[in-house]
Amino acid sequence: MNTWFTELQTRNVSLGLRIEDVLWHEKTPYQELAVLQTEAYGRMLVLDGAIQTTIVDEFVYHEMITHVPLLLHPNPKKVAVVGGGDGGAIREILKHPSVEEAHLIEIDEKVVEASKRFLPEISEALDDERAKVHFTDGIAWMKEARDYDVIMVDSTDPVGPAEGLFVPEFYQSIYDALGPDGIMVAQSESPFLEPDIIQRVMAGVSKAFPVARLYLASIPTYPSGLWSFTLGSKKPLQKPRQATFKTRYWTPEIQTSCFQLPRFVEDLIR
Repeated sequence: MNTWFTELQTRNVSLGLRIEDVLWHEKTPYQELAVLQTEAYGRMLVLDGAIQTTIVDEFVYHEMITHVPLLLHPNPKKVAVVGGGDGGAIREILKHPSVEEAHLIEIDEKVVEASKRFLPEISEALDDERAKVHFTDGIAWMKEARDYDVIMVDSTDPVGPAEGLFVPEFYQSIYDALGPDGIMVAQSESPFLEPDIIQRVMAGVSKAFPVARLYLASIPTYPSGLWSFTLGSKKPLQKPRQATFKTRYWTPEIQTSCFQLPRFVEDLIR
């Protein structure tokens, strides 16, 4: 099968992957959803033409958006993920023995359905009794949420249903939803291709939280391969706790080094 999927990442940059099969394709009430079988990266989830996750490299993103903030919190018990209907963040969160509740807030039920059917390695923890799935709008849900220890914004790019997840008012609502030791993290795009989004997210988080930090990870199928996460904390960051679970990308050394930014990224957020 000589068929290619091409993600138009900017007006001038695209990523092409040879696909073997189309496993799922439909227009949901919120977005266009596809699960494709690729030669290089295995099964791949695509929303509105943008790659969300693949079997081959998903562990990088899911480990880094979860373990970095969770290990900086003294005792995370109640955790929430906005977006992330593939379930990968929930899988990693539930590796932490202190976590009693992991809430997934996903607007599109079809994303969870497709992920359970075609991405079981990623979505398996959604059936754990500690996982609570809410099919609702994350912005509205956040306004009512309270007493969470860690909140992660595992959103799509800032267009369509996710656009409201990138504004200062949303970060303030996260602050209000967190307990006294609360920590948040949001994916904040590529410093090479979307520097303005990083600046916007950092400005919004810095306005809501007394502590705001940026960290990086290398994710091959994401635009440019270099991805950023913006962390906000109500209190000064302490030495991270030790991890007792198995990981494939995260290490104790990466927990610290991911905050060491290249000069051009430092210049972006000054």
